[in-house]
Amino acid sequence: MSTTPTPPPECPAHAAAATAGGLHRLHGAEAQADPLALYEKLRAEHGPVAPVLVSGDLPAWLVLGHRENLDVARTSSRFARDPRGWRDMREGRVPADTPLGPMVSWVPVCNFTDGPVHERLRAAVVESLERFDKRGIRRYVTRFANQLVDQIAGEGYADLVPAFSDQLPMLVMTQLIGAPDEHGPLLVNAARDMLQGTETALQSDRYVTATLEALVVERKARPVRDLASWLIEHPANLSDTEVLMHLRVVLIAAYETTANLIANTLRTVLTDPRFRASLSGGHMTLPDALEQVLWDDPPINTIIGRWATGDTLLGGQQVKAGDMVLLGLAAGNADPQIRPDPEASVRGNRSHLAFSSGPHECPGQDIGRAIADTGIEVLLDRLPDLQLAVDASELQWRGTLMSRHLLSLPVRFAPRSAPNAEPQVEQPAGHPEHAEHAFVPPQPTAAPVVPGRRRRAVSWWRRLLGIG
Repeated sequence: MSTTPTPPPECPAHAAAATAGGLHRLHGAEAQADPLALYEKLRAEHGPVAPVLVSGDLPAWLVLGHRENLDVARTSSRFARDPRGWRDMREGRVPADTPLGPMVSWVPVCNFTDGPVHERLRAAVVESLERFDKRGIRRYVTRFANQLVDQIAGEGYADLVPAFSDQLPMLVMTQLIGAPDEHGPLLVNAARDMLQGTETALQSDRYVTATLEALVVERKARPVRDLASWLIEHPANLSDTEVLMHLRVVLIAAYETTANLIANTLRTVLTDPRFRASLSGGHMTLPDALEQVLWDDPPINTIIGRWATGDTLLGGQQVKAGDMVLLGLAAGNADPQIRPDPEASVRGNRSHLAFSSGPHECPGQDIGRAIADTGIEVLLDRLPDLQLAVDASELQWRGTLMSRHLLSLPVRFAPRSAPNAEPQVEQPAGHPEHAEHAFVPPQPTAAPVVPGRRRRAVSWWRRLLGIG
């Protein structure tokens, strides 16, 4: 006798069995190989909302329509962000070791809460991020982008994913949260190792957490002009744990999404002749180009994490209380109801879903844009003859339910001499470099970047809260 739990009559699995004879998996080879093609297949079969399976063959609804995505994202009363409302979790059908763990394990951070609690936590994050001088952010980006280009300029060959797009966002974000320059590369390597789930991911995870814990302690004693200090002093009165958690959320979310945005934009520039001709000819600015990529190849395909608060109708589908609902950002951007001609320019149109919408819309999107467009501008200015070193068909991605990460972007260019000395960047008053007692992060006990067999890491917040 099979021990596989039988889906209850009200879940999406039975709806699919009645209409299409089965469900498509969002965690299989088909989804990883060509997610956009799968989205269009689902749209043709089911319309703007499709029943699907996520990891562990658990049922969910994938929102494919642009309008329906906005409906879910903007209506917390019908579709809550709190994962404790997930019926499959309450009824014991979710394995303890599910890969969905970090996305479905509730912790008191703004992206897992709704209502007054969410408003309090999000206000602290948004208002603290808004205190950054945008010109100062761009100076940081210019500085680090030039450093990264200096490291490859003399070679005539580079892989822009590990050498540029994977590094630049974290180097900038470590400055914004308050960590010193010399610790940026270590955090870059630790965050990448942690996200890939290697055998050293737990060690890398501990290192990132210990670094942020030390930073919070230091900033409570000696505040300066950085995100950690501003979260601590915000009128929302965040606890030390809440400050740590939100620093972690901002750091990791900004890293992954901005790294993908940079890589996707560079790939498009290098592989689409129309794109590059338009950009180099002055007909399209780099911010325009970024917006086109945010429509066509957003850094996040799918957002896990809305749960129906009651029985409701969505896109012609009967969604039941406790059902998981996935925001299909890439699918919504390709909705033929709003883009009948997917090849047409969307210049000046920012109604894409790349940063979601509603009360949980990405609070750091302007910083992400600034890192991406300034960094790419520096790269193309320093190496204007960049050419892809392989055929575009040879490029490969690592796919997950939420996103696709370009694995490699090899390029060739004429070797150039790096400048003899890096120009000094004036730091704003109050920056840690001017502090009498600069923050000294903990040293890792061993390098957190050794590749190895992948295994699932226990989520950082479970260890932090003593529940893992």
